[in-house]
Amino acid sequence: MHPVTAALLTWYDRNARVLPWRGIHNPYRTWVSEAMLQQTRVETVLSYYDRFLARFPDLPSLAAAEEADVLKLWEGLGYYSRARNLWNGARMVMQQYGGSLPSDPDQLLAICGIGPYMAGAIASIAFDIPVPAVDGNVIRVVSRLFGIRGDASAPAARREIEFRAAALVPPERPGDHNQAVMDLGATVCVPGTPDCDRCPLSAFCDAYARGDAADLPLMPKARKPKTIPWTVLVIRSGSRFLLRMRTEKLLQGLWCFPMLEGHLSPEDLHSAVHSKLHLSAGAVQDHGIARHVFTHQVWDMSLFSLEAPSETAAPAGYEFVEINEIKNRALPTAMKAAVRVLQLF
Repeated sequence: MHPVTAALLTWYDRNARVLPWRGIHNPYRTWVSEAMLQQTRVETVLSYYDRFLARFPDLPSLAAAEEADVLKLWEGLGYYSRARNLWNGARMVMQQYGGSLPSDPDQLLAICGIGPYMAGAIASIAFDIPVPAVDGNVIRVVSRLFGIRGDASAPAARREIEFRAAALVPPERPGDHNQAVMDLGATVCVPGTPDCDRCPLSAFCDAYARGDAADLPLMPKARKPKTIPWTVLVIRSGSRFLLRMRTEKLLQGLWCFPMLEGHLSPEDLHSAVHSKLHLSAGAVQDHGIARHVFTHQVWDMSLFSLEAPSETAAPAGYEFVEINEIKNRALPTAMKAAVRVLQLF
């Protein structure tokens, strides 16, 4: 066993985070946890993981579910394409593999929503296959450990990182090793200034020896998210409110209140509602501004409520939903401020 790996596993045995998806060899549960953990903090995932498994305890139950039910259970966790991919992947596994996830990483890669990192995580953690699982934490740890100072997003540096990561994975306890690297990156070898004095690998670390650990890995600067102005409308007709299921890639399958491009003034709303939604509405009430930050864009939203006549028919692509039924629809966190407006009625 590589001395780095031996030191890392010794540290992990003493310091591993206690998490409900660890210490089991259940491919489905590992898959669910890894899908939830993509770009999401462990603390956020914990309550969702237990609730999801209570509703969908195994792969067949997930595959048999309705997409809307899966999205509803994912509500608030964000990055909803993960939920859709997990559901579609479960249906693929039922059709192609008789309901059991394969152990071969190449076969795992063919399943909807499973990329190289997740294939490595499932294969190593659930099946004890000695393959790496390279995520952001692993890139950071390996870059510092071996002094990889090229752009970590460039193909040459990425190949070296993956080669180095693979060389560290032992034939025994590969899943523990991969989780140990992740834990180290999440708790000690953190972005910015790492806690090198606490690190079990500092004696082996090139960046620690050279004093530039805080500078690695080298990554291109992230592009500033684009800010998009919206006018969000809470339109009431009797005890019903107007909603639309989004078909756009962002938040696809989730329910949102009507959104008009730009920041419209209260004076312009009636004509806009008439021309865009083909509705007549009464007095407008202004509920201020709300913002929601996505990875690549920011929604800057003006919120208004309007009253439409009772029994008004919904425009094409929309649906008037009884207020008590709205809680059963999957609404994204971006609509949280609009939901608060709805609760005023």
